[in-house]
Parts: sequence; structure tokens; C-alpha cells
Amino acid sequence: MTPDTLFAIVNPLALVSWILLAAFPRQAWVRRWIVGAGVPLLLAATYSVLIAMSWGGSRGGFSSLSAVAMLFENRWLLLAGWVHYLCFDLLVGGWEVQDAQARGLPHLLVLPCLLLTFLFGPAGWLLYSAIAGAYRPRGTP
Repeated sequence: MTPDTLFAIVNPLALVSWILLAAFPRQAWVRRWIVGAGVPLLLAATYSVLIAMSWGGSRGGFSSLSAVAMLFENRWLLLAGWVHYLCFDLLVGGWEVQDAQARGLPHLLVLPCLLLTFLFGPAGWLLYSAIAGAYRPRGTP
């Protein structure tokens, strides 16, 4: 298997997970298998295998931006970094939905946050945090 082949598997898996999260946020199977355990665990396991297979023989590290750039010259580690994003962004999106439901925040207000979290991770979480902080259910002073 090549990095490109594995990328072609994990990317659609994440995309379908996000679509299901956005479309069926109250379904128990979505909360459990898509964002709670199943898909994030699969992505985490994939990430861990990629790191275990590729870390030792690579140049670079985390001491400088140049070192990080060298690290990602290895396509397997570049893919591991991408899977890292896919996994954690999906976990954040799942948390946003769960938190919104606990707060009584309408799902329509969460949808732009999910899209932004899917595309730009922290920016989506920032938007969600602003909306959740400002939202007051009807009848609440």
C-alpha cells in the first residue's frame, strides 16, 4: 500500500463521518460509532501504525519550523500528520454537537461551526465557542 492509497481511504471515511454528524446529530449510532469510538479509534490506530513504521528513519523533528518541514518530507509522516488532523478535528466536531445538545443550542447554529471545524479545525472551534458563549435559550435572562 502506498501513502496515496491510504490517503484515498481515510479521507472519504472522514468526509462521510462529518456528513453523518451534520445530518444525524441525535442518532445514537452516529454519536457512538462515528464520533465517539469507531471512526476516531480507527484513525488513531492508523496514525499510531504510521508513526511506529516511519518515525525512526526520518530526518527532522519538532525543534524548529525547518525541522518540522524535514520531518514532513517523508510522505508516510506527512500522511500521519494528516490523519492526526482528521482524527482530532472529528473528535472536536463530535464534542461541539454533544455540547450544543446539552446547552439546547439549535443544530442550525452548529452547522457552520462543523463545516469550519472540518475545514480549518481551531477556527471552527473558536466560532463554536463564541456562539455557545453568546447563546441564551428563549426565556433565559
